[in-house]
Amino acid sequence: MTAVDVEQVLVVPTSLFHQLGHFQGFSTDTEHYLQELLSPEHTSYRPRPEMEEDPSFKQLIPYVIFQYRDAEGQIHLFQYTRGKGQGEKRLHQKRSIGIGGHISSEDAAEVNAYDEGMRRELAEEVIIDTEYTERCVGLINDDETPVGTVHLGVVHVFEVTQPNVAPHEDEIADAGFRPLSELLNEIEQFETWSQISLQALFPTA
Repeated sequence: MTAVDVEQVLVVPTSLFHQLGHFQGFSTDTEHYLQELLSPEHTSYRPRPEMEEDPSFKQLIPYVIFQYRDAEGQIHLFQYTRGKGQGEKRLHQKRSIGIGGHISSEDAAEVNAYDEGMRRELAEEVIIDTEYTERCVGLINDDETPVGTVHLGVVHVFEVTQPNVAPHEDEIADAGFRPLSELLNEIEQFETWSQISLQALFPTA
């Protein structure tokens, strides 16, 4: 792969995140953080291989959770197991409730690169055959794992009217909606970001 072919991903200085207020785990104060983190004066696009090893920058990652309520009002979440072909090797074979990925320099031509990147990642990874409402609910920071030290997750909940979300690629394995209660009982099987999200968003489930 030549230098021209290396993916350039959206990052912000970790020092800015600390200035805004460092936290470990989950924060619901999205407006406070995102207004500054997504400001063009703070963002840049840098080579992904370098950024995966450089904790002085945080890669911003949209992390979309699909939620469905059945006729009885019970919550079901879309979940899957990450295959070996997915980009982050350190998360292979882990279960996840989040769909998303890096914002690329290819998204920068759009008015809102972040939103464009999120839509592109969703289109690449899943087929959404249902209406839904969308809300941004929080941020994830996990400095206790190698993956977490170089990423900052932005959590979005897509509440779907029908459980019609399906994988668009083979690397999203064993996918489908499962009852929230079942996922909470199996929480140790999930990647750290999913565990943090489950505990933060559904503390009394």
